[in-house]
Amino acid sequence: MVDVAPMTDPGPRALRELAKVFLKLGTTSFGGPAAHTALMRDEVVRRRRWLSEQQFLDLVGATNLIPGPNSTEMAIHVGHARAGWRGFLVAGSCFILPATLIVTAIAWAYVHFGTLPEAQALLYGIKPVIIAIVSLALWKLVRTAVKSVWLGALGLAGVTAVAMGVNEILVLAAGGAVAALAQRFARGAPRGPSAAGAMAAVVAGPAANPGAAATHVAILAAGAASGAGAVTAVALGRLFLVFLKAGALLFGSGYVLLAFLRADLVERLGWLSERQLLDAVAVGQVTPGPLFTTATFIGYVLGGPPGALVATVGIFLPAFVYVAASAPILPRLRRSALAAAVLDGVNVASMALMVVVTWHLGHAALIDPLTIAVAIVSGALLLSNRVDSVWLIVAGGVLGLFAGS
Repeated sequence: MVDVAPMTDPGPRALRELAKVFLKLGTTSFGGPAAHTALMRDEVVRRRRWLSEQQFLDLVGATNLIPGPNSTEMAIHVGHARAGWRGFLVAGSCFILPATLIVTAIAWAYVHFGTLPEAQALLYGIKPVIIAIVSLALWKLVRTAVKSVWLGALGLAGVTAVAMGVNEILVLAAGGAVAALAQRFARGAPRGPSAAGAMAAVVAGPAANPGAAATHVAILAAGAASGAGAVTAVALGRLFLVFLKAGALLFGSGYVLLAFLRADLVERLGWLSERQLLDAVAVGQVTPGPLFTTATFIGYVLGGPPGALVATVGIFLPAFVYVAASAPILPRLRRSALAAAVLDGVNVASMALMVVVTWHLGHAALIDPLTIAVAIVSGALLLSNRVDSVWLIVAGGVLGLFAGS
């Protein structure tokens, strides 16, 4: 049994450690939400033992049930679990900040020179390392999530459904519902608070308490207002509302974000061209940290540094609101037998999503003998528990630059 540090340590040292870890992750975590989750697990479960595998897995399941950037919400959840509400702010802000600064610098170059820096050689070496990190983390998390044969079967069904194109939210909901039915049949109707009500509170997010409910209503109202009319010059207030709506309502991958922003910024408001939007999403994908820093790039292109600031705050603010509403509910879910079963089902479904994402990432990253070899060597070094994954990412980037020169 692995020793786990106390769940909550609100002292200055804990806050400094959180800042250090999430600044590092925000600077080096390439590869999207699945990779970010794997890197966080490496830091907070394997290396520092702040959380157990089960505690971390429960946070993964919770973030998949609410809108917004999953990896950012994971950072916020970990910060709250480790150092309370101050940790909540420190971890989330430190994860977002490095990517925001990097993307702002790229946006400045884009506005002044009209081109994006080349990053393909760098990513050529980094991607296979990311595949090794994600695969190892996924294996560990799956072993924790699959607690029985029937949960394993549920996970395989989830992988099949996602691979066939079934909506991700439907797969998560089905996983939770099937697990709840199985628990009812196994033990009869539960006593105490309704598990369905508890899970609904997590999905509802801010509706879990009156103050957050008011915020949620304001977000939705702002979203409706953001699409009205066309402008010739970007107003910072309207720019904020566009991204507030995206952060409040968006489920799914970065491709969903692309569709969401295209509908508002290209078609409805006419602020961006198709090319500019694709360039913005490309920057989000080739830079470390959360993909939602696409908003930072777009905000800078449309409104300079003030535009970058309001767009960034707008798209990430709902993540803090949702986590603030859902974090206090998670311990109660584990204390209810039926709610815990639902969470187990959602966790298995979340792993199914990660399996399919990892397969697609691997297909795109392992393209020749060199990238396959890098992935194998990286996996072996990670299994030895002697190498920090960040150094592997750095080494992969250097190798990619040499190979591309």
